[in-house]
Amino acid sequence: MFGFKKKKKKEVFVPVDGELILLEKVADPVFAQGMMGAGYAVEPANGEVYSPVVGKVASIFPTKHAVGLVMEDGTEVLVHLGIDTVELDGAGFTSYVNAGDKVDQDTKLISMDLATLKSNDKPATVMVLFPGKMGETFTINEGPVKKGEVVLELE
Repeated sequence: MFGFKKKKKKEVFVPVDGELILLEKVADPVFAQGMMGAGYAVEPANGEVYSPVVGKVASIFPTKHAVGLVMEDGTEVLVHLGIDTVELDGAGFTSYVNAGDKVDQDTKLISMDLATLKSNDKPATVMVLFPGKMGETFTINEGPVKKGEVVLELE
């Protein structure tokens, strides 16, 4: 009618089956205090981790414990697998994507061997972080979730 464009909301998905929790409940103060950006976390029921957004892979850490993504609008996303898992030097992680790959909620990023993490006393918490949204908080509904469910919408 008047040509006003409505801002399209961008969906953010659950990357792994499990229990959705607030970021401040993560057992690491760097993440819990939002020092890596706003976000949410999942205590995983399995080790199959998928992309929480539509976009592309910006980078994969050499230790495969984290993946940097960029949404179609340029929003940066960090998917971090486990706590202190960088110390495992890649043990227990298998990557399925490369930098530059296009991803969506059906793209498996990484699998992590939960038994390897447990035997090394590393929590398997999966965090989805938005480094460009420092100081923001998201309202999420904690509880059981399945991969691919919408967690929140970004404006």
